[in-house]
Amino acid sequence: MSLMSTEQTAEFLGVKVERVKRLARESLLIAKSEDEDGEPQFDSAEVAKYKELAARFGGL
Repeated sequence: MSLMSTEQTAEFLGVKVERVKRLARESLLIAKSEDEDGEPQFDSAEVAKYKELAARFGGL
């Protein structure tokens, strides 16, 4: 499992950091841990699956 920071996740998905934080609050992206600043970190495989699913539904 490779973890991605909030910023890396936002860049990969092509959205703003605030959007990633909202997706985490709404449990659409599940954080696996938090960094030393309390920011969520996400499993890269799950982020890729979410991106694929979102594309099927018409995009992020």
